Amino acid sequence: MRHTLGVRAVLRRWPTVAVVTLLGLAVAAFGLSSATERYTSHADVLITPPADRGTTAVAERTVESYAHVLGGRTIAADVAKELDLASVGATDDDLSAAIVGDTSVLRVTATAGTGEQAAALSRTASEAFLTWLDDQESGLQASVVEPAAVPSAPSSPQRAPWLLLGGLIGLLLGLAVAAARTLADSSVRTPAELEDIVGAPVLGAVAYDKTAVQTPLITSLGTHHPRFEAVRILRTNLQFLDIDREHTVITITSSVPGEGKSTTATNLAIAIAQTGSRVALVEGDLRRPRVSEYLGIEKTVGLTTVLVGRVDLDTALQSAGTPGLEVLTSGALPPNPSEILQTDAMKALVSELRDRFDVVLIDAPPLLPVTDASLLASISDGAILVVRHGETGREDLRSATARLRAVNARLLGTVLSMAPVKELSRHGYGYGYGYGPEYFQRATAPARSRGGARKG
Repeated sequence: MRHTLGVRAVLRRWPTVAVVTLLGLAVAAFGLSSATERYTSHADVLITPPADRGTTAVAERTVESYAHVLGGRTIAADVAKELDLASVGATDDDLSAAIVGDTSVLRVTATAGTGEQAAALSRTASEAFLTWLDDQESGLQASVVEPAAVPSAPSSPQRAPWLLLGGLIGLLLGLAVAAARTLADSSVRTPAELEDIVGAPVLGAVAYDKTAVQTPLITSLGTHHPRFEAVRILRTNLQFLDIDREHTVITITSSVPGEGKSTTATNLAIAIAQTGSRVALVEGDLRRPRVSEYLGIEKTVGLTTVLVGRVDLDTALQSAGTPGLEVLTSGALPPNPSEILQTDAMKALVSELRDRFDVVLIDAPPLLPVTDASLLASISDGAILVVRHGETGREDLRSATARLRAVNARLLGTVLSMAPVKELSRHGYGYGYGYGPEYFQRATAPARSRGGARKG
């Protein structure tokens, strides 16, 4: 299945979007802090004709021409002289004038580095214009109808628009980064995607639990703990698989190390034994055995010592504290695990375990680094593949599945491990109610079509 770029897939990376958005805001804020603040003040001047002319209006062109004067270099020079400013050009740049609407009111606007300076410029400019107009003997009168006031806040830079722009650019960049990371992410994140890649049903899903390192076994958890419930669901769903034998041997493996296969195998063995079944758990990982460590039992006598004929099976089997569960640990680790596992002695041992126990679970090494798991799966009734959410790559899964097919091993299904609780709930894998029946019917449909699942 090709990785699709959906809104949910991108929004799952909301921390990335949030961080980049905040960076955009920070850049905008830094730019604002280093920008020079400018203050704006204005004064309004009303031009009226003499009262004896019998009219209250001034010609539009006249008002326009006076606006040019008020904002021009003549008034700027008077202002510079009055305020003892060094540069007339600078003063001219800081002054402008315009007509207010369709009136005879001229508004002179001044900008400066402080509010007081801006108010002084606009006030002096309006007074200078009054003096200039009086000197023209035009008969027109002018008065300041709105004097200049000291502004309380700078007019530029405008903080809100710049911060909004910075945040928007950051948001867009964050979404772009999240989309790029989503497209580049080759890991499996949903049960449907996992099922589509391997062509086998998802039998269970175990949520991420940060306490799992300290308490890997379900025997140390309460019966209503999410991990305990997840293993029970896996145990129940295994009953839907049509394994045409009363005595079943299942190899549990993964694509690469660190996906939780040994924990899954151990806890599943415990859960099945708790139903009253006779269960044998075989530590088939002769490279990095973990089952004996989890259960706290001796591993020096076990599988390898039985295979080389040093002890018999009864002597090597150990009780694990759960009634009905017996464990065959790895024994001494050999230099050539693959050669030992493909011997006739190993096949005979598996056959004997199948005859003596209801269920035999073999914890095998990962499929891709070595051939051990393929060998064990080929002499089993099927294999379960443990897949770590957000870590196991699609190509690794395809390669692992291909290795099982190459030895004609049957892939019974998969277990999605270390998945976020929200992700499981979103796909119908919430705890407390187990799998929804509609999803499970759909999830097992591929196996059923191949004759691999029972009805009901």
